[in-house]
Amino acid sequence: MNTVVGVSFKKAGKIYYFDPGELELKTGDYVIVETARGIEYAEVVVGKKEIADEEIVAPLKDVMRKATLKDRDKHEHNLELEKEAKTICFKKIKKHGLPMKLIDVEYTFDHNKIIFYFTADGRVDFRELVKDLASVFKTRIELRQIGVRDEAKMLGGLGPCGLPVCCATFLRDFQPISIKMAKKQNLSLNPSKISGLCGRLMCCLRYEAQTYKELKQLMPNIGTKIELEMGKGKVVDRNLVKHTIEVDIGTEENLEINVEDLADYDLT
Repeated sequence: MNTVVGVSFKKAGKIYYFDPGELELKTGDYVIVETARGIEYAEVVVGKKEIADEEIVAPLKDVMRKATLKDRDKHEHNLELEKEAKTICFKKIKKHGLPMKLIDVEYTFDHNKIIFYFTADGRVDFRELVKDLASVFKTRIELRQIGVRDEAKMLGGLGPCGLPVCCATFLRDFQPISIKMAKKQNLSLNPSKISGLCGRLMCCLRYEAQTYKELKQLMPNIGTKIELEMGKGKVVDRNLVKHTIEVDIGTEENLEINVEDLADYDLT
């Protein structure tokens, strides 16, 4: 077992584990850590805990130190520099006529590298752009192509529910979403109804998928016949939210029965 703390470099970003050593760290603290990209400023989002060796991406690096006020000021300054770099890169992309959309810019804490995130429909030859940017910023330049889900996470926005999109507020990792989840929840399969800002299936389809699966197991299938006091009936619909079924008993209106009352009837 290893004692670690989990840190994140961005809001709702992926969690990475580091060895806190003798440092007393708690959730909400800011720290300086060394990564493959260089020295970085990060927030502790998971306090000290024990995890198994197989959960660690080796080698487990140490937290260098708690962030100081000077470190915080430098981080804030870097955020301002990123805005300036984004404006410059926009102009350079336009100058070179490249079919790419700039999404975000990120300075490493030690200014060892600037990362430009972009989307594009295919491969883009940006070699001349990199040379141009390197001549301006005098540091290492990395252009990283990202997908549409990452784009939505970085830019944020409001989802169909009217709330900020989940990926930009609290979802740290994207989970697989399938159309089968929408079907199990009896949702409209109209793409405009079940797609998020990214154009992919909404992440929230996954939240209740397991619950709906379990509820369906507690209910009779559509077409099941039921022996009632007034005669035989057939299940024609199920309302998973209300925990009720509709039974056709040969009258103008179907009979609604609570799932909890099904024990009183014979099902075939």
